[in-house]
Amino acid sequence: MKTIKLLSVAFLTLIFFSCEGPTGPPGPPGFDGVDGIDGVNILGQVLEIEGTFDAGNDYFLLYEFPQTVEVFESDVVLVYLLWDVAEDGNGEPLDIWRLLPQTRILDQGLLQYNYDFTFLDVSVFLESDFDLGTLSPGDTDNQVFRIAIVPAEFAQSSKMDTSNINEVMSSLNVREIDINRVQLD
Repeated sequence: MKTIKLLSVAFLTLIFFSCEGPTGPPGPPGFDGVDGIDGVNILGQVLEIEGTFDAGNDYFLLYEFPQTVEVFESDVVLVYLLWDVAEDGNGEPLDIWRLLPQTRILDQGLLQYNYDFTFLDVSVFLESDFDLGTLSPGDTDNQVFRIAIVPAEFAQSSKMDTSNINEVMSSLNVREIDINRVQLD
């Protein structure tokens, strides 16, 4: 029985490898690619926005992603607040960034800088247990935020510390000069 199986397999193998015919016609041409919008970065991006929270905007800043920024529903969007500026050992300014949400304990009560996002925009807003109209200009005026857009697959596979904006930027291969800065009205 083993001999019959072995001969059958050998015979089928011989037939399979000996069958050769003329080369068939070429298949239909495929797409060479789709021209993208200049400046679109699908590997991740960091943007910077600056704005002032006040009663006129309900203590709410909205930034709509421009067409040059492609954000997918599955991407991770991280927002950092410029918390302070210190000096390094050479007397150069050193930005201190904190990942949102951030809570401050003030004389009036608790103040939280928070955010939410869609694949179309990101909103940064203030929440508190007191009247936001009593905030000092240092808490509301000319606040600077960095928005890091991290592709979903990269965010899941990477071991980066998302609380550290420098590590996120390094992981995304984004340099300080690559950051697009926007002043919100």
